[in-house]
Amino acid sequence: MPVPLKVPSLGESITQATVGAWLKQPGEAVAVDEPVVEVESEKATVAVPSPAAGRLSRVLRSTGEAVAVGEVIAEVEEGASAEAPAPAGRAGANGAEGKGAPPPEARATPAAPAPPAPSAPPRRAPPSARRRMAEQGADAPEVARGPVAPPAPLPAEPGPRERLVPMTTLRRTVARRLVEAQRAAAILTTFNEVDMSRVLALRERHGEAFQARHGVKLGFMSFFVKAAVEALRAFPAVNAEVRGEAILYRDHYDVGVAVGGGKGLVVPVIRDADLRSFAEIEKEIAELARKARDGRLDPADLSGGTFTISNGGVYGSLLSTPILNPPQSGILGLHKIEKRPVVGDGDQVVVRPMMYLALSYDHRIVDGREAVSFLVRVKEAIEDPERILLEV
Repeated sequence: MPVPLKVPSLGESITQATVGAWLKQPGEAVAVDEPVVEVESEKATVAVPSPAAGRLSRVLRSTGEAVAVGEVIAEVEEGASAEAPAPAGRAGANGAEGKGAPPPEARATPAAPAPPAPSAPPRRAPPSARRRMAEQGADAPEVARGPVAPPAPLPAEPGPRERLVPMTTLRRTVARRLVEAQRAAAILTTFNEVDMSRVLALRERHGEAFQARHGVKLGFMSFFVKAAVEALRAFPAVNAEVRGEAILYRDHYDVGVAVGGGKGLVVPVIRDADLRSFAEIEKEIAELARKARDGRLDPADLSGGTFTISNGGVYGSLLSTPILNPPQSGILGLHKIEKRPVVGDGDQVVVRPMMYLALSYDHRIVDGREAVSFLVRVKEAIEDPERILLEV
């Protein structure tokens, strides 16, 4: 008996998605809850599991097609065993007939071309129009209705050694939101630098014991999440957002952490970061990073953040100006740790592991003084980590 495979709910207000890669081909055996196909929404890529154990019997939508939430995109023959591979000329979901193409029997029959509508008899252009066309050297038809608009530019065809690849739904949404952020908010960025010596020493001294007890490495991000929470408490406007002509202040701290996934950079959210320990934050970050790499992030993992931290330093960035993740009003950018000469105690020049910090903020509700003071508070907490534990 065929069981329909439907596009699942992808989060509030999301009604459409794009079919991604088919992980199973028609005729292959599938287990219940085994991923069959990826579906890309504007927020995440979700692997759709099989609703039953059996055989993937039909694929109704191909890779790249737009589909609606709840739409049937495939069928699973419950209890059936796997079939032998299809003969030549009958490719599966990602076979020779086109990557992600459905089998021929699942395709719609092309409609017959409609007969052309009868055209109206030509009308002679007035003398003024004929004179203007003659002056411009236009080989115009007999009908003229004023100046002729230039044709819309066609998409440029790729040249030699070029490829034209459509954006994924996720990439289109990221592009749109970043442009909206630049247009809607008054974004400014302020910078500071932080001495990482104390945090590095703590990780060196307690890293092995931390991992042995909690089963996860002690990274840098938990320190910055905790430091950011303390700074957000002190400067609540950075944790707020503009709502029309009002400001929504929040007393909860849901911190988005940018991580690299299989489909690009995504920002899953650590809920109630103020209530979590270092170990809980590190475990959550590790789990969200695994889900991002495997394409298993749910829409709920990516929504509702109040503040964001982005670490370009893992890719070697020395300095950057991060863009706000709307409707948030602040984003903290971390960068590469680099040994640099600095003036230490007693005016002595010493070499220290230094990191540049950047805070981009919405100047509509965050004043420059608040932004600078916020970043100084983060710097103080990282350079003296005991402040985080004592919340001072």
